[in-house]
Amino acid sequence: MSAQPAAPSAAEPMTHRQVLEALSGLLLALFVAMLSGTIVSVALPQIIGALDGSQSQYTWVVTASLLASTASTPIWGKLADLFNKKLLLQISIVIFMVSSLACGFAQNTSQLIAFRAVQGLAMGALQILATVIIAAMITPKERGRYNGYLGAVMAVATVGGPLLGGLIADASWLGWRWCFFIAVPFTIAAFALLAKTLHLPTVRRTDVSIDYWGATLIAAGVSVLLIWVTFVGNSFDWLSWQTAAMAGGGVLLLAVATWVEAKVREPVVPLHVISRRTPALAILASLAVGMAMFGGSVFLGQYFQIGRGYGPTAAGLLTIPMMAGVLFSSTISGRMISRSGRTKPYILAGLVVLLAGFVGLATIDHETNLVLVSVYMLAVGIGVGMSMQNLVLVIQNTVPLREVGAASGAITFFRSLGGTVGVSVLGAVLANRVATNIAEGLAAAGIPAGGSAAAGSLNIAALPEPVKEIVRAAYGDATGHIFLISAAIAAVGLVAAAFLKPAKLRDSLDLPEQAPQQEAAARA
Repeated sequence: MSAQPAAPSAAEPMTHRQVLEALSGLLLALFVAMLSGTIVSVALPQIIGALDGSQSQYTWVVTASLLASTASTPIWGKLADLFNKKLLLQISIVIFMVSSLACGFAQNTSQLIAFRAVQGLAMGALQILATVIIAAMITPKERGRYNGYLGAVMAVATVGGPLLGGLIADASWLGWRWCFFIAVPFTIAAFALLAKTLHLPTVRRTDVSIDYWGATLIAAGVSVLLIWVTFVGNSFDWLSWQTAAMAGGGVLLLAVATWVEAKVREPVVPLHVISRRTPALAILASLAVGMAMFGGSVFLGQYFQIGRGYGPTAAGLLTIPMMAGVLFSSTISGRMISRSGRTKPYILAGLVVLLAGFVGLATIDHETNLVLVSVYMLAVGIGVGMSMQNLVLVIQNTVPLREVGAASGAITFFRSLGGTVGVSVLGAVLANRVATNIAEGLAAAGIPAGGSAAAGSLNIAALPEPVKEIVRAAYGDATGHIFLISAAIAAVGLVAAAFLKPAKLRDSLDLPEQAPQQEAAARA
């Protein structure tokens, strides 16, 4: 029989002051992880241009970190149930610091993509471990308020990231490499704060079992499918032997992974949790939110710079409405949820607003009034702030404390998976649409077709003026199409959330002990 962790009665909620002290280093670590993604978003056109990269490589600089984060998230979540959470967090901070330095020293896009993948491992750890540690300290009902703080930190990082990235990219005395070097002092400060303020009881297990096969199969299956999505329609046709091999192989690997997860004693993704109605619907909604949010917002910086001709700093400033929406809606909805104990009304309202925002963004082109674009982005931000973290809370409310790590890891995994798939799919759609628009624009302008090769570069400043205008219009007009896809995905999330059972958040840190028959019935 498996050894059980410390009795739930030993886990008492911390005081507000103790929680805030512990959260200081924890939220700074999360801030570092979020900042690393957003600080690069606005500078990416300049980075890829300086390294002479392509649109496909542009997408993979983002996808590599998301993929590594996605594949490792359930592993980190499971490890948090088995080992010292604080030690795991400190290890992930060190990995993040080293990989950030490596990204800053990258000499070509291949190196940058590889180092970003390593950075993604740490990003996944920081995000899931922050969620798990908060769940270990605070009851679900009170967690709504602290999740508001979590959302606020994420919003500040997301707001400050593009602004800081733009300023660094525009500063000739710094250069884009400092977009990665800047993370180092934050990681050192986070490590020191955690060492001083975070104190959790160590839960020791005598029968630790890690599902390496399941983790490997899940990572391999997802990777193969994402590589297929990136190259299909460009390097080979949708109906081809490459498609059959890669898509079929990816699905087969994930099917075997599911079989493994059903058999092992300590699965990375606990099927008995995610197969219940409420967690399954919350995961589906979270997957859709992740796909729409990450996949849609990652290309906004590119739209403002290439499609509209703004510099990195200006592009960062132009994304503020979306981030302000996340900041205010996550903070306010978190406090209201803590008062009422109900999550479903806020999640539904958020997804409706998210859908409306993406429908608006689907109408933009290279001449759309920026006030309208700001309104649409604000709606997307409000929708994300009201839904994303609260969907995690829905699942955490249904599981005992000993399974919080695995359950949180599962929903974060699927949300990150949605984001990774979203970036890959929308990036592929955007690349194909841009190529078509550029070819049509060159033909209409009477420019020889050979110029289209140069036009495919993201180093816009090096292009002749007539070609430059054609490329800007191509990117500006193509962006609306990917937001239409994001709107359709958000609609799927809204339908899933509509079928969630209304439930009140519990006041206790752990679920009450249940008889074996009751627990078996709950899992049915």
